[in-house]
Amino acid sequence: MVSGTSGRAGVKGARRPEVRLPALEAYGGGGLAPDGDYDGLEFREEDLAGQDGAGARFLDCALRGCALDDASLRHARFLDSVLTGIRGVGTDLAEATLRDVEVVDARLGGVQCHGAVLERVWIRGGKIDYLNLRKARLRDVVFEGCVLVEPDFGGARLERVEFVDCVVKGVDFSAATLSDVDLRGAVSLEIARGLDRLAGAVISTGQLLDLAPVLAAELGIRVEGRGD
Repeated sequence: MVSGTSGRAGVKGARRPEVRLPALEAYGGGGLAPDGDYDGLEFREEDLAGQDGAGARFLDCALRGCALDDASLRHARFLDSVLTGIRGVGTDLAEATLRDVEVVDARLGGVQCHGAVLERVWIRGGKIDYLNLRKARLRDVVFEGCVLVEPDFGGARLERVEFVDCVVKGVDFSAATLSDVDLRGAVSLEIARGLDRLAGAVISTGQLLDLAPVLAAELGIRVEGRGD
């Protein structure tokens, strides 16, 4: 349903994670290992750039201010964890799992999350450029107070996803499936592709007016004033 109704009538809100970390031990360094098992650790200001943690499991962990440039975390699992101030370009999180995770003030570019599973994930603040979530599955995910530049949700499934006080530029919803997706809170919303996939989303009246020229073009409608 594409609607401009106020309130939350007819839209199921996303469930936010409630991460309560135990007392953490400091990560001892030595580099990530493929299929590694990291439990109850704090990674603080670690340079993890280019490291291979494919298939690793992070349970009850905190990553604070870590560099993740070109890090391989394909098939990794982040469970009941907090990622604060992480930064990096080209981080590979393809087919990773994030469940009950908070991502705060991230500065990322070209992150590969295609085929990933995100469940009860809260992304707050920061800026993420060219986020690749093609064919990913998102359930109970909140984007809040962040800037998303050309995020790609092509072929993804989004269920109970909210965009709150965030800027969304050039989003691609091509072939995506949306259910209870609330876009009303986005302070700026630019849809580059996939307007025909907005069934299952709710937008505000103002957003509908902003999108009207693009919708008209999508439908092949020529809009002219009388006498033009």
